[in-house]
Amino acid sequence: MPELPEVETIKRDLEKIILGKKITEVCVHHPAVIRQPDVAKFKQYLQGAKIKNILRKAKVLVLELSNGKSLVIHLKMTGQLVYPGDAKKSRVSFYLDDGKILDFNDQRLFAELRVLDDWRSLKFIQNLGPEPFDLPLAQFKEMLAPKKTKIKALLMEQGFVSGIGNLYAAEVLFKSGIHPERPANSLSDKEKETLLKAIKDILNQAIKHGGSSIDDYVRLSGERGDYVRYHRVYGRQGQPCLACKTPVKRIALGGRGTYFCPRCQK
Repeated sequence: MPELPEVETIKRDLEKIILGKKITEVCVHHPAVIRQPDVAKFKQYLQGAKIKNILRKAKVLVLELSNGKSLVIHLKMTGQLVYPGDAKKSRVSFYLDDGKILDFNDQRLFAELRVLDDWRSLKFIQNLGPEPFDLPLAQFKEMLAPKKTKIKALLMEQGFVSGIGNLYAAEVLFKSGIHPERPANSLSDKEKETLLKAIKDILNQAIKHGGSSIDDYVRLSGERGDYVRYHRVYGRQGQPCLACKTPVKRIALGGRGTYFCPRCQK
């Protein structure tokens, strides 16, 4: 699933290309991805509206429109936004006043599109934890102190801190030298400081390189994210650790594959 760096990359790409443009027509090729409202109203609310602002909240994109509505896009596992599109493989095609198409693709129909009066009213949004970049160290320390949850699972918990998923949790913990199975409340103040810095550094570097294309994620242009080349542990089971040469290990943790170096991470 695209995580914060991938969704932030798409948001920034959209800002450069479609901000201020008008949606002239909406073609819904597969209604299963439309969650709110019904298809007729979905099209009605979007057609003729200008894209006034583009936001990211955790792993969700929000396009605020000139008519007061918002288009909320949750890419989930296989959702893609591609511009310019050709409507051939698209689930929904947004025709813009520049004569080009913004395509929403989703091979497995996991993604969700909504048009809402107030995107902040979504229960999912209301239950999100703080954004990593907005998180002060003192608050982060307080948040971790009472938690007995294993640190890898806690970092992926969207109600704790928003936007971090399996891939970046693994990379962050490797950079921090922290074992993924450590209880969160066992971390020292110094480790907490190192961890928060690693979270921000890894996410910023991933955004700089356009995110990580592991499966279906692509940038708005259709190009793949380049941060895969910089992964230190994720997907490297059995390969030598890039720091100490110990084979990278993979375990199941919280139902997800977790990669780490058994020597570097304590």
